[in-house]
Amino acid sequence: MTAVFVEEGPDKGAIWHFGEPNKEQRALAEGKAWADLSHLSVIAISGEDRLKWLHDLTTQYLVDFGAGTWTSAMVLDPQGHVEYQFNVVDDGTTSYLVMDPQFVEGLSAYLNKMRFMLRVEVRDATEDFAVMRAPGVANEIGGPFALVPRAELEEMKSAFNSTAMQVGTWALDAERVAAGRPRHGIDTDFKTIPNELGVLNGAVHMNKGCYRGQETVAKIYNLGKPPRRLVMLHLDGHAVVMPPSGTPVMNGEVQVGFLGTVARHHELGPIALALVKRNTPVDAQLMVEGVAAMQEIIVEA
Repeated sequence: MTAVFVEEGPDKGAIWHFGEPNKEQRALAEGKAWADLSHLSVIAISGEDRLKWLHDLTTQYLVDFGAGTWTSAMVLDPQGHVEYQFNVVDDGTTSYLVMDPQFVEGLSAYLNKMRFMLRVEVRDATEDFAVMRAPGVANEIGGPFALVPRAELEEMKSAFNSTAMQVGTWALDAERVAAGRPRHGIDTDFKTIPNELGVLNGAVHMNKGCYRGQETVAKIYNLGKPPRRLVMLHLDGHAVVMPPSGTPVMNGEVQVGFLGTVARHHELGPIALALVKRNTPVDAQLMVEGVAAMQEIIVEA
C-alpha cells in the first residue's frame, strides 16, 4: 500500500489514505482498523490536585475520573464561546490532554496561568507520547484510543497491524462527520457555543458545579435555543470537486452558515458538517459554492 499524506490543515503530514478509502472505511466501521495520530499534541498534567483542578476549569465532570478512561472536554471563554476542545485520559498519576497542534501553546499558557497554589504541574508531552486510534468500533468520542510512549510506537504499530488494517484521516473524518462529531477550529468559529454543537451531556456535563462560561450554556439550555445549530449536509454527488471548509452556506441569496469538515463517505457519498442559523428551514435546499445540499438534523431547530 502506498500512503497518500495530508498536505494542509491540522492533520498536515498525517496519512490521508492508502489508495482504497472505501475499503478503509468499511474496516473502520467493522472495528478492524487502526490509525496513526502521532501528529496530535499532548499536554501532561501531574500532581495530587489535577483532577479536581481540571474539573473546575473545564466543561467535563472529572472529580472521580477513572484511570484508563477516555472522555472529551472543553474550555470556554467567559461568554461561553468554545476556546479549546480536547480528549483526556488519566493513568492514575497524570492526566493527558490530546488536541490539534495549533491549540497546544495557548492551552498550556492558560493552564499554567490558572495553577495558583495548587499541586499541579503542566508540560507539553508531545515529544514523549503519541496517540493512536486503536482497533475497535467507534465510540462517542471517536475512539478507542491508545496513548503510547513514542519509544514504543513502532512496536505498537506492528501489534495493531497483526490484527487490523491501517487507515488514514479520510476514513476517520468520514466516520466523524456521519456521526455528527464536530472538530474545533474546523466546524466552529470564534462565536460558537456548546449548545450549537450537540455536545451537551457529552463533552459538556450538565450536572456539575460552576466553570467559566457555564452561565451562558445553562441559560440557553433552560430558557431558550442557540442562535445556530450543527447539521450534516448531504452534498450533490455530481460535483467533481467539493467546496472547502469555511465556504458560505447559502439559502437563496442569504448566507445562513458556513461549511465545516467535508468528507466522502463509503455509503452516504459526499457529506459535510455545517453551522447554520437556527431559523433556516430544515427542508430548504441549500447551496455551497454551486453544490446543492440538503440538511440532516443534529441539533434540533
